[in-house]
Amino acid sequence: MRVLLTGHQGYLGTVMAPVLAAAGHEVVGLDAGLFADCVLGPTPADPPGHRVDLRDITAEHVAGVEAVIHLAALSNDPLGSLAPDLTYDINHHASVRLARLARDAGVRRFLYASTCSVYGAAGGDGLVGEDAPLRPVTPYAESKVRVEDDLHALADGDFTPVFMRNATAFGYSPRLRADIVLNNLVGHALLSGEVLVLSDGTPWRPLVHAADIARAFTAALAAPREAVHDRAFNIGSEINNVTVAQIAEQVAEAVSGVKVVITGENGADPRSYRVDFSRFRAAIPGFDCEWTVKQGALELADAYQKFGLTSEAFEQRFTRLAVLRAASEAGTVDDTLRWRP
Repeated sequence: MRVLLTGHQGYLGTVMAPVLAAAGHEVVGLDAGLFADCVLGPTPADPPGHRVDLRDITAEHVAGVEAVIHLAALSNDPLGSLAPDLTYDINHHASVRLARLARDAGVRRFLYASTCSVYGAAGGDGLVGEDAPLRPVTPYAESKVRVEDDLHALADGDFTPVFMRNATAFGYSPRLRADIVLNNLVGHALLSGEVLVLSDGTPWRPLVHAADIARAFTAALAAPREAVHDRAFNIGSEINNVTVAQIAEQVAEAVSGVKVVITGENGADPRSYRVDFSRFRAAIPGFDCEWTVKQGALELADAYQKFGLTSEAFEQRFTRLAVLRAASEAGTVDDTLRWRP
């Protein structure tokens, strides 16, 4: 199958592209390239693709494509809160435009990378399923809810949107992100000797390895239409529903000689939820996540040491907000995050 993978030069896309290719798909990438140089370790071999801003796509970018996997976005809560208007322009409006172009071009399946953070303020002790009320608390999560609503309206007998609500990602990718919880805590532990938690440690977080996300999308691509058509799926595993304090303890076990420091200086985090992932396992018999939080912490610690992670790279090159601020200050992107000529 010829698959357009947006965000192929991002944290998840760099892991997903070879998984799709190994499954026999012809992968075509599409990425603005803002984070293409955020590499730790060997430079990845990207599939052929388009260097284009998501807001500037045209019908020719989806011509001849059978399926779209849409990962590209301004991708995390702090970044979305910094520039909410841009978050809605890119994450919402440009995503829906891409879906319309894809549907008009005859694309039959559209896998959308949504997020479990749509449940943001769910709270409570029970597991949150896909039919639970959506309570996003950030522009990033709100943009995902809006896209899901608009893609649902586009679904028909020929166009199958699928809403993949990923848990918080973790794990090594050649294009690393250090601004997601497990990746951040492991890096801080190695570089400072402390597992530093600024919240009170009590919020629940569902986590999922980048490789398991890649496997889930690959499985959804091949699933029978009736199993996935116009449905939302939480992507992850119940075993990785953990509190922030538990994540910190896992890191301390993976990185010897460090201590856990929970400052609580940021107070209680309203984003707290435990997630039920059974719907996707029911739709895709035989699928289950392979990575635990502990395994991910060990993998990250090994990669950080093997490839010589430094404090400067950790704080600048692998933190999305810092990368965009540096590009803006250098004048290489404008105030709408477009490349300057």
